[in-house]
Amino acid sequence: MVKRSKQLSDTQVNEPKLPKLPTSAIENDPGINATTEHWFEYPVKAQPHHTDYAGIVWHGTYLTWMEAARVECLRSIGIEFADLVALGCDLPVVELSLKYHRPVRLGMSAVVKTRLTETEGVRIHWDYQIQSPEGDELYVTGRVTLVGVDREKGKVMRQLPPDVKDALTKWSKAR
Repeated sequence: MVKRSKQLSDTQVNEPKLPKLPTSAIENDPGINATTEHWFEYPVKAQPHHTDYAGIVWHGTYLTWMEAARVECLRSIGIEFADLVALGCDLPVVELSLKYHRPVRLGMSAVVKTRLTETEGVRIHWDYQIQSPEGDELYVTGRVTLVGVDREKGKVMRQLPPDVKDALTKWSKAR
C-alpha cells in the first residue's frame, strides 16, 4: 500500500472560504414580507447529459434546473445575478429540501415552477414544483433557503442591499 502525503497546493490554501458562523449570526428580523402565491414558470427538457445510463434524469439535474429557474425569476423582477456580485452580495444556498415523486426521463419536457415564499431578515425562502407541462404529473417538490453574504468580508449580511429588498417587495406586490 502506497501512502500519499497530504500536502495542500497553494490554490487550496488560498481559496476563499465562508466563515463557519452559528445560525444565530443570521438576524431574525421579520423580513420584508415579500411573499407571493404566484409561481414563476421555467420550461426544461431532459437532454442526454441530464440523465443516467437508464435515461432517467440524475437527481443533481433537478437542482440545476431549480437554480436556473430562480435566477430567471430574479431577472424577471430586475435582479441580475451579475449585478448582485457587483454590489458585493452573494446568495448561497444554506438549506435545501427535496422530495422526488416520480422520475423525468430522457426527452420529456417539464416545467420548473418557483416562488418566493417568505423572507426572514437575510434569509430568502423559495418553493419549487417540477411537473409536467400540463400540470397533471408532479415530479419533484422542494424548498431552498438562501442567505445574503457580503462577498468582500465573507460574512452573512445584517440586512439585504436596498435594491434587492425593493425588487423582492415589488415582486410580492406585482403578483
